[in-house]
Amino acid sequence: MTDDRISADPVEDFLKRRKKATINDVASLAQVSKKTVSRVINKSPSVRGETRDLVNDIIARVGFRPDPQARGLAFRRSFLIGLIYDNPNAQYIVNMQMGALDGLRGSGNELVVHPCDWKAEGFLDEIRDFVELQRLSGVIILPPVAEDQGLLDLLDELDVPFIRVTARNNDVQPPIAGLQVVSRDRVGCEQAGEHIVGLGHRRIGFIAGNDLYPSAHERRAGFEKGLANHGLTFSTVEPGNYSFDSGYEAAQKMLNRPDRPTAIIGCNDDMAAGAYKAAYELGLRIPDDLTILGFDDAPIATRINPTLTTVRLPTRDMAKMASEKLTSADTRPGASFVFDSALIIRGSSGPAPK
Repeated sequence: MTDDRISADPVEDFLKRRKKATINDVASLAQVSKKTVSRVINKSPSVRGETRDLVNDIIARVGFRPDPQARGLAFRRSFLIGLIYDNPNAQYIVNMQMGALDGLRGSGNELVVHPCDWKAEGFLDEIRDFVELQRLSGVIILPPVAEDQGLLDLLDELDVPFIRVTARNNDVQPPIAGLQVVSRDRVGCEQAGEHIVGLGHRRIGFIAGNDLYPSAHERRAGFEKGLANHGLTFSTVEPGNYSFDSGYEAAQKMLNRPDRPTAIIGCNDDMAAGAYKAAYELGLRIPDDLTILGFDDAPIATRINPTLTTVRLPTRDMAKMASEKLTSADTRPGASFVFDSALIIRGSSGPAPK
């Protein structure tokens, strides 16, 4: 007589067969995909804690041992973390590189930097080659590249853990497959708008950032909110691209108007510094004749005279968090790590001229 009863423990049934366990067996017993088992074996942060515990428990019970050589070929582990960016702001990139290196120090991982033109034809093919040839263990993506959904889909297809750095209103977060570090640029920018109005300024110019960058929209929205709280709007807006020269050219146009602004806000510190140059060429004194504000709190903010009032964004800390969380097995999949910006008042702030 045969016993047709089904065991309550499929692992016990498997062990009775005295079969050497394979990765497919582990996946079947855990009722997860082979890819998920692979991620658990390689300590990927993209697996939920309870799933990771279940898979590890089954691996231990059935005695599964991954083939190290096959594992290396399949998962392309090189202990290299890629940093992908397309950004004209050199200081921002330097801060991000330093922060990423801070986070990787002592982890056994190294950083590989890859500048790119994310609007160029063949961009995704270029990134695919970079990831596969370097056998990357993970990728950090900086804005604006971090907004490319095609890139996010590609990295997910390649089964490469990634974390992106982005500027978003924290109340509106799109779901993505990877991790993200979020800067709340609006917070400090609204403070800056309030600060300008509090000094009595009513004609306020704004040098905008590149529209391709979420940060440009977030910062402008924050500055505008600070003004709108008092029934004001920008008196003039000029486009910029986050460079010193674009800030200089934009400020020249504003300051040569008959109704020139008494305050100018640059969407970053480099453009604000460009506005300094335009003001000095016209014989305007800062802050007596013109108040200037920036964003980032880059080193240039304290190297120009007078020192620049700005909104501080902790970019180095953000990159450090990104590399730490990307390489940690304890990071919750899909997690967001939020950083606020804050107003720093310095010598370029002054009351509106009479």
